[in-house]
Amino acid sequence: MAAAIVLEGITKTFGPTTAVRDFTLEIPAGALCGVIGPNGAGKTTLIRMILGILFPDSGRLSVLGCGSAFGARDRVGYLPEERGLYRKMRVREFLAYMARIKGMPDGDIATEAAAWLGRVGLADAADRRCEELSKGMQQKVQFITSVIHRPELLILDEPFSGLDPVNQRLMKDLVLGEHRRGATVLFSTHIMQHAEELCDHIVMIHRGAKVLDGSLRATLEARDARIVVFEPLDSGADPAALERVEGVQGVERDAASWNVLLTPAVDLAVVIPALAAAVTPVRILLRRPTLEDIFIDIVSGAAGADGLRAGLKEAVGEGNA
Repeated sequence: MAAAIVLEGITKTFGPTTAVRDFTLEIPAGALCGVIGPNGAGKTTLIRMILGILFPDSGRLSVLGCGSAFGARDRVGYLPEERGLYRKMRVREFLAYMARIKGMPDGDIATEAAAWLGRVGLADAADRRCEELSKGMQQKVQFITSVIHRPELLILDEPFSGLDPVNQRLMKDLVLGEHRRGATVLFSTHIMQHAEELCDHIVMIHRGAKVLDGSLRATLEARDARIVVFEPLDSGADPAALERVEGVQGVERDAASWNVLLTPAVDLAVVIPALAAAVTPVRILLRRPTLEDIFIDIVSGAAGADGLRAGLKEAVGEGNA
């Protein structure tokens, strides 16, 4: 399958800071790809280079066969991290203006705008000024501007930021709808759960460098489960008894249960019965690693680096939008 985006050895610096370092990436046409990493990792800089807003210091790139998204601008939709509307314009007028910039025929604009406003629950807002809308409503309007012309490539920078849970779910449904339509979708997020729910391909970036690039399924399946959720029968039991079991790296209390972190490549058939023998359980559940677990382990270099792990958990948001 042809590639929608190709990056070869892209590097971008700002003074002494290297924002993106020797970055190589190929995103096939039709993929739904998440670029994930903590705030400040280089995600937005990478997206801006793909779009031609910034130029790399070295390396080369192509977007839909052009030197940047600027060369294919009518075939690309973009939702920036910094939201911005023409505040005094009415919603209907703003959508029409943005659609014309993207080359849509005038005869199609009114119908498409009305359909999209209805889809996002803003059918009654068409004649309101953009400044009169709530932040979440404004974000929906700006999302419409990125998709109204039915782009081949849709690039979304932190699309869920600032949305409540109901509108986060709506946004996910809209993104999946664009992907089903046939668009290649690239979005960035620091919330690993969003990427895990949506993507078929994952790119992890940390301090400007790519640390993982692969399909979501293969990424998750390649990692051994190393956390056991253990609920003791006696709530006053001592977790130190589990820490003495061979193959246990540490135990963290989590409400009524404990998270038991196992050493790499541990034999589950041996360690799980040993845990049950050490402390009588109500429940033992093997928890598969999440993207957040994988990211933290990759960039910390060692699962036991507790201080670094805690800092990275805070940086990736712990599920907060």
